[in-house]
Amino acid sequence: MEKNKLNLPENAYRELKDGEEYKPIIPDKTNFKEITPWSVGWGMFYAVLFSAATAYLGLKIGQVFEAAIPIAILAVGASTIFKRKNALMENVIIQSIGAGSGLIIAGAIVTIPGLYMLGIEATFLQIFLASLFGGFLGVLFLIPFRRYFVKEKHGEFPFPEATATTEILIAGESGGKHAKVLIKALFIGGIYDFLISGFGLWKEKISSIGIPWGKKLASSVKLEISFLTSAAVMGLGYIIGLKYALIIAAGSFLAWWVFVPAIFYIGQYIPEPILSAEKAISNMLPGEIFSEYVRHIGIGGIAAAGIIGVIKSRKIIYGAFKLAGNEIFGKKDNSGQKIQKKEERRTQKDISMKWNLTLLMGTILGIFAFFLILILNGNFIYALVGLAIVTIISFLFTTVAARAIAIVGTNPVSGMTLMTLILTSVILVSIGLKGKEGMLAAILVGTVVCTALAMAGGLITDLKIGYWIGSTPRNQERYKFIGILLSAAVAGVVILMLHETYGFGPGGLEAPQASAMAAVLKPLMTGQPAPWLLYLAGVMLAIILEFIGVPPLAFALGMYLPIYLNTPVLAGGIIAHLVAKSSKDEKIITKRKERGTLIASGFIAGGALMGVLAALIIFIGQKVYGDGWTLIKAIGTDKWVESSGAEILGFIMFGLLLVYLYWDSKRVKE
Repeated sequence: MEKNKLNLPENAYRELKDGEEYKPIIPDKTNFKEITPWSVGWGMFYAVLFSAATAYLGLKIGQVFEAAIPIAILAVGASTIFKRKNALMENVIIQSIGAGSGLIIAGAIVTIPGLYMLGIEATFLQIFLASLFGGFLGVLFLIPFRRYFVKEKHGEFPFPEATATTEILIAGESGGKHAKVLIKALFIGGIYDFLISGFGLWKEKISSIGIPWGKKLASSVKLEISFLTSAAVMGLGYIIGLKYALIIAAGSFLAWWVFVPAIFYIGQYIPEPILSAEKAISNMLPGEIFSEYVRHIGIGGIAAAGIIGVIKSRKIIYGAFKLAGNEIFGKKDNSGQKIQKKEERRTQKDISMKWNLTLLMGTILGIFAFFLILILNGNFIYALVGLAIVTIISFLFTTVAARAIAIVGTNPVSGMTLMTLILTSVILVSIGLKGKEGMLAAILVGTVVCTALAMAGGLITDLKIGYWIGSTPRNQERYKFIGILLSAAVAGVVILMLHETYGFGPGGLEAPQASAMAAVLKPLMTGQPAPWLLYLAGVMLAIILEFIGVPPLAFALGMYLPIYLNTPVLAGGIIAHLVAKSSKDEKIITKRKERGTLIASGFIAGGALMGVLAALIIFIGQKVYGDGWTLIKAIGTDKWVESSGAEILGFIMFGLLLVYLYWDSKRVKE
């Protein structure tokens, strides 16, 4: 029996027809408690807990797991155990406060460890304030665009992570058959992914290099086919759908199957390394050619797609400024009299533009003082330039981050941060700021921007969840600042602690993204060239894609991300398409798609939880048995998982998982 029979409306995930309106689960006039000691207390607890967990995992393997889904599951579990009634709105706030942890940490670990690798010591206050101000900027810049992304573009963007989190929150509150479908999928997806990452029963990343003909192909023409056998990533693809999955995959195919072989074909005749590479192209594997050269085309494409998006959104941006002006100075009629503002519906109330602008000005002044006093030793001009870079880039790319999360659930913050570091370095060097002081300034500018963009992407997810359910946006926006404050403090403590304990770089925590940032930054600060032509190629490609009607951001994301992440996304999108075409009855199709979304959400949630568990087991194991210990080594499957048999089994298991998703999605009674 269902507890409250809460279900998303039929039009939650599709575009609205003319005159149609989306009505959330909790109506405007219903005032369930959102802000309570329970919701704020648990949200703060999870913000601290997951900040520490994500910092270690991200610095160890270069991947920050999204905290939103595990926190949503924990929030639902706690409210069920303690039998809290009407806890859905509280759980939205818990998730919203706590989810800021992964976003703040993502901004910090992509950049800060690079300072230590460059021989520069960062202080707690520098890490804390850079993360804090970046988080604040991300929230304040995004608020004016909330209506556009979550309301006006309803059904146009798939919002994969928001979809999965919303399904978890609703199923937990409702109970019944929807909860059973979700929980079963969570267990299947979680166990499946843990058998890979924890036990190593089959290979996680399958590559054509693992078989003789594929190895020969990779050696002779640098052509590689690979994919991740992950239930979570495949579930993400199902929610994204075939359209965007195909565009993302097409970007990957162009990068890996056209550009990589083409660069090798020409570069094989150059005996020495070129640009910043340490190897000659003739000695590189396909993945190395991608990382050293082709990925820069993707970064240029992302940057250009962002600028194109800003130009196309100029009316929305103008509308946001106009709205701010009307709220601050009052809207006037033709006679010059102020027009009385209508009372806004609860589910459409944001932080007022007056407060938003006040907080934004305070944050900008705080950033200026931070640069002036703590980084640039009182140099007014340098501080002003740093502030201008942070403000302009954060504002321009806020909508890019939000759009990327809305489309594919992946925020390319590292790519946009890399572009920020390059531009910052060029500008700072041109005004005379070089050496260690210049590197410190560039990295901390990158930290503020990276955190702002990560926060903007995460907040739009929270606000879409709230829109579907019926939360008050103003409450989500206000209390996000608490999560930012706590997470920024934890980021400072944990990064300093891990530096003292392990160190960063070879022999310590690898921090691969920060290492790449440091490697790019150092030559720029010493006068070496950046790969401008590759960035320009990405810019031109994005412009061409825009002309022919292909979304350039999704395509550029495909070029930027490794192919093994995009192929399972395409597989999930194909299953979604097959489910959508499995009947001619629209009602049956709708129910099958809803069931498939629940199953895919369970796969994503299960994978996220098992990622946390696997990291925790490895962390404890290394404390007890020393560095290098893994569960796979402990149970003796480390040699098996590198064999061709593990690759074949991985291919079979992934195929079975796809078949299961299609079969279970169709189990809807006619």
